[in-house]
Amino acid sequence: MGPRLGLVLVGCALALGCGGDDDPKGSPSGTGGSGGAAGGSGGGAGAGGSGAQSGCGQAAPATGKRTLTFGGAERWFVLHLPPSYDPSQPTPLVLNFHGRTAETFGEAAPLQQSLSKLPAKADAAGFILVAPQGLKDPDGNQTWNAGLCCAADKSRDDVGFVDAILDQLESELCVDASRVFATGLSNGGFMSHRLACERAERIAAVAPVAAYNGMTSCAPSRPISLIAFNGTADVLVSHAIALEHSAAWATRNGCDASAAQTFSNGDSTCQTYSGCDGGAEVVQCSVDDGGHTWPGGIDLPGFGKTTQDLLANDAMWEFFQKHPL
Repeated sequence: MGPRLGLVLVGCALALGCGGDDDPKGSPSGTGGSGGAAGGSGGGAGAGGSGAQSGCGQAAPATGKRTLTFGGAERWFVLHLPPSYDPSQPTPLVLNFHGRTAETFGEAAPLQQSLSKLPAKADAAGFILVAPQGLKDPDGNQTWNAGLCCAADKSRDDVGFVDAILDQLESELCVDASRVFATGLSNGGFMSHRLACERAERIAAVAPVAAYNGMTSCAPSRPISLIAFNGTADVLVSHAIALEHSAAWATRNGCDASAAQTFSNGDSTCQTYSGCDGGAEVVQCSVDDGGHTWPGGIDLPGFGKTTQDLLANDAMWEFFQKHPL
């Protein structure tokens, strides 16, 4: 990462904390690993699933910034294909949502790709990576409508925008529809929670980072697996409230009442709720003294500690492989 990009990411990080809306006071409605991965072991390489779409067999489309019309307006996302992408093989897809970011610091979706380091993981594991771009609020912040956090317009249909992205990509790429996953930082993590609540028939599992469920109503169509990452010293998103919301997901999924520790490495631990309906699983990973940051990602000055004892990308990918639709 060059110095100019580093400065932009730092600025973007500072923008994530403005206003305090990433800590709404909502009411609440796993497995082992080593070497920094906490999502457990699971089957399968990147390609080879059974939920192939109509895009199979077509030449790979252009990557980078892609546009589509939704709600009468042009919206866009960043598409990243791994070098191993084969148009004849159904391939998993991961949605990577940015946090609330001031327009001063540039487009949020590419910045999220950089600070999370997920493109490198996509290349190594062989999954399609998509970073959607949110809309600007009147104050200039780029946001998602994830319930209590963080868009000013609570009627904005960002879930419909995600549907439109997936519809387009499933017509152009050989997407394994049984292995579509969502993650995101801060407001993007809240968006992952919303998709778990409202699109469990389409999103196989989610991995929110520095977030919790901001939906006042949440009735997923099936038990859905979730692995969450939170820092105990996050001043924007309360760790205690995040734990309450993970426990609420366990209750919603019919899991055992108590969680067991399934990962420990340095400053990081994970607790897993098992025995869930439909083979689902809920994992809460916590970083002692961790900040409003992406475990294993780029350090964000001013937002607290970024651990390297837990690599969120490795943990979530292992977890995702265990929990297809």
